[in-house]
Amino acid sequence: MSAGRVIVQEAPFEPADVLRDFARGRGDVGAVVSFTGLVRDADAGPLVTMQIEHYPGMTERAIGRMVETAIRRWSLADCLVIHRHGEMRKGEVIMMVATAARHRADAFAAAEFLMDYLKSRAPFWKKELTEDGAEWVAAKEADEEALRRW
Repeated sequence: MSAGRVIVQEAPFEPADVLRDFARGRGDVGAVVSFTGLVRDADAGPLVTMQIEHYPGMTERAIGRMVETAIRRWSLADCLVIHRHGEMRKGEVIMMVATAARHRADAFAAAEFLMDYLKSRAPFWKKELTEDGAEWVAAKEADEEALRRW
């Protein structure tokens, strides 16, 4: 089993390139699943920018623990989480999860588990700037409910 990888970066990335490299030469798995998140409009209205803050080191360690959990629970051959920080505009790629397993059910379940964790527990702080002002994004009950099923 792999140790998995967590990358937190400011720079944009191309999900298709990342996924191609992640899946290259994988004769040991039957499934690779990926999810790519995009910046969308704010609940309060049209988004001007989103600002994401984090504590370097702490964020990677926290996400890394969830990656290790996913690897053990679903016997993943590999796992990758990339999450951006800094200022982003609507439509930009904000994050990506990729999982590789012998069977698709494990790859899908692990990816979904990681997405639910990232949405509700990963130590990122998001501020949305709209034409009406700036607002910190609070956790949503639906995200908490999604995480409780695991």
